[in-house]
Amino acid sequence: MELIVTCARHFEGETSKEIEGFLRELGDKSPEITITKFSGIITVKTTLCHTDIIKHVQKKFEEEPWAIRYTMRIIPMFQVVECDISSIADSAIFQAHKMKPDETYRITIEKRDSDIKSSEIITSIAEKLPNRVSLENYDWIILIQTLGNMCGISLVKDEDVLSVERLKRASFE
Repeated sequence: MELIVTCARHFEGETSKEIEGFLRELGDKSPEITITKFSGIITVKTTLCHTDIIKHVQKKFEEEPWAIRYTMRIIPMFQVVECDISSIADSAIFQAHKMKPDETYRITIEKRDSDIKSSEIITSIAEKLPNRVSLENYDWIILIQTLGNMCGISLVKDEDVLSVERLKRASFE
């Protein structure tokens, strides 16, 4: 499993150690953690399932909120491809088999150092999927993260992406 982890700018080193600690607690003794050239972005290769990681960090937040100081988001990437329209669309279409015919989706793109137009990516995917698009009441998110010439693609539900900010807001409600 590959993950993208976000943090505040210039706290990549501290975040790497924090994430490594979480992964070791779950049993991954040798995760590959890379600080990218993009400020606030770390990539992680792990043998663990993303749902186990997210549940662990959520539980950690509930029990010891001070233990999560640097991590902002943990985003699973089910496939990493070269950053070109056809590879991105093929990956998204391949993953879309998880959707039932009556389920809706939205496409979310976060681009970093990429010249590909978001509208071209969206069109290339949407024209091949029979499911309806819903920007507000969606069942699934086709999440596309571009990092230079590499692109991570995932078909996820909201709960598959960990947002520490969202956890903080929920704890005050």
